[in-house]
Amino acid sequence: MVKNWAKKTPKDFKFTAKFPRVITHDKRLKDVTKELDQFFDAIGPLADKTLALLIQLPPALQIVEGLERLRELVRELDTRFTYAVEVRDRSWFQDLAYNFFADNNICLVWSQLAELKTPPIVTSDFLYLRLIGDRSIQEKDFGKIQIDRTNEIRKWIKKIRGVQEDKRTNTTIVTANNHYAGFGPGTVNIFRTMLGMPEAKWEEMDEEQEAHSTPSLKQRTLTDFLS
Repeated sequence: MVKNWAKKTPKDFKFTAKFPRVITHDKRLKDVTKELDQFFDAIGPLADKTLALLIQLPPALQIVEGLERLRELVRELDTRFTYAVEVRDRSWFQDLAYNFFADNNICLVWSQLAELKTPPIVTSDFLYLRLIGDRSIQEKDFGKIQIDRTNEIRKWIKKIRGVQEDKRTNTTIVTANNHYAGFGPGTVNIFRTMLGMPEAKWEEMDEEQEAHSTPSLKQRTLTDFLS
């Protein structure tokens, strides 16, 4: 599957990928050498097309336990990739964590959830913003913008531009969950428009095409947006 992604996407197409749940949530980063080897072997064909690998920590993993696990983990990371960590507990919002990430050039992900908003601290040579939102929008309503997030997006853009003007980073990654406003690609286009960039375009399926599409396409996965 990964080899197919590498083959079907243009040369300049870039990916981000999330660490498997078994590593981050089930085993909480402990004793994961086998799982890491399997993941890096699988994701290897995308090494040249991957901007960053995301290590999303579970909400219950606080800084004391988490930093201990991360110190062990960094020794086993594949140097072909760069890394970003998304924390889900406020205990991480302190210099102890920021310094660890900066010392290892690991990006502290800026994420916006209903109950948590990461401080815009720069810890690496790239930024990674994840617009996640809450679960108030039901999956049946995905496919079009349901919540106006314009003012929030404008504030994030101001923060990103401030970092870019200081030339502290060379790349910015922005991703949007469907739960954030109702349609992730639509949110991205709002972001792009505010930055003066052209909108991303994709081909919508009519009802007859959708009726004959595979389940994975109906769920609007990556395949939907590859021409």
